[in-house]
Amino acid sequence: MDARTIEILQNSFMKILIPGLTYTIPLTLISFFLGLVLALLVALIQIADIKVLKHVAKFYVWIIRGTPLLVQIFIIFYGLPNIGIILDPLPAAIIAFSLNVGAYASETLRAAILSVPKGQLEAGYCVGLSYFKTMRLIILPQAFKTAFPPLFNSFIGLVKDTSLAANITVTEMFMATQQIAAKLYEPLILYCEVAVIYLFFCTVLSKIQKYGEKRMSMSQ
Repeated sequence: MDARTIEILQNSFMKILIPGLTYTIPLTLISFFLGLVLALLVALIQIADIKVLKHVAKFYVWIIRGTPLLVQIFIIFYGLPNIGIILDPLPAAIIAFSLNVGAYASETLRAAILSVPKGQLEAGYCVGLSYFKTMRLIILPQAFKTAFPPLFNSFIGLVKDTSLAANITVTEMFMATQQIAAKLYEPLILYCEVAVIYLFFCTVLSKIQKYGEKRMSMSQ
């Protein structure tokens, strides 16, 4: 590794890391939170077996899971203006990622809820709880423990998927790297550097996931 390579890595590090902290991480957190809220709603609709809403929920999951995330981003950012809906890059990315997370996480949550023995629901009724209180106080806490590992895996995956937002000019970490590479003509060095930063983020999150799983297993 020559002196010029070291200088490029040093000078570009903060220019890549700062967009990661100010765009990549917030974009991931906001999108995942909104996606989880949507996922829980979709999962509960399917379990409640309300026919019309259940068909709408199934159609939504089918469409999102059956099409590429990049295509969904392009439809929202580049396609919706044709019908008069114009969104800035960041809100468009948040909507696309939230919808994507919502579809995949809803299946995870639905399976986790269904894995809780039916007797738990009946026990809630026996002590005078309503359906919603039984779900909130008894069923969902148990289901969340089951769903935690796959949901956290989805969260880690979303950190990497946010790089797709560069295609609609969101100045997140990968977009910043592309801009630097276009000026310095050193794509290999710079893309390896951003890959290491992504790896660092995901490694930290993996440690948090293991800690969370350990705490949950201890509380059982």
